[in-house]
Amino acid sequence: MGLLRFARNDMRGITVVEVLVAVALFGFLIVSIAWIFLTSWKSNSIVWEQLATQNEGRKATQDFVNELRTASASSGGAYAIESAATSSIVFYSNIDADTFKERVRYFLSGATLKKGVIKPTGDPFVYNPANEIITEVAHDVAMAGAPIFTYYNANFSGYSSPLPAPVTTTMIRVVNISLKLEEDPHLSPAPFNIESKVMIRNLKDN
Repeated sequence: MGLLRFARNDMRGITVVEVLVAVALFGFLIVSIAWIFLTSWKSNSIVWEQLATQNEGRKATQDFVNELRTASASSGGAYAIESAATSSIVFYSNIDADTFKERVRYFLSGATLKKGVIKPTGDPFVYNPANEIITEVAHDVAMAGAPIFTYYNANFSGYSSPLPAPVTTTMIRVVNISLKLEEDPHLSPAPFNIESKVMIRNLKDN
């Protein structure tokens, strides 16, 4: 009887150990699957966010090119380009197909490229800064001190050196816009670079 009782107790102990091992393995499997799922979801989320950032940057660049290409004197008679710096530019262009020229300002604020638009009012026409409507056109801009805008004169041949700062606006004939976009420098894919040059039609010398 003593031997039989010992055997039964031993079998009962082994069964409990096996159950504990099975539960532990099952728990490890669940945790592993959850970790893989979360990692995959986070990775896919970053990729989609980066793609959204890239598409936003492409649209901002194309809009800038289209608007600056048709820049001309303001409705009040001011020169087509009001100011030009490495991270901002102000010019006049009819961007909404009405009869007036809007004052358009592109500028970097933190990691966001913004666009400010002022419609002329009054008689004679004036551009009241209080009426400026600002929108965010590109996010996650990571220039690290590199210029967004560079400027070239009438001698630009594709390989010319840009105009030195401070830029004389009346010398500008071609503007280059360059955006480096990065959703997350620690997690996202390699930075996405967008670059485009635009010749201002109404300022051509020939």
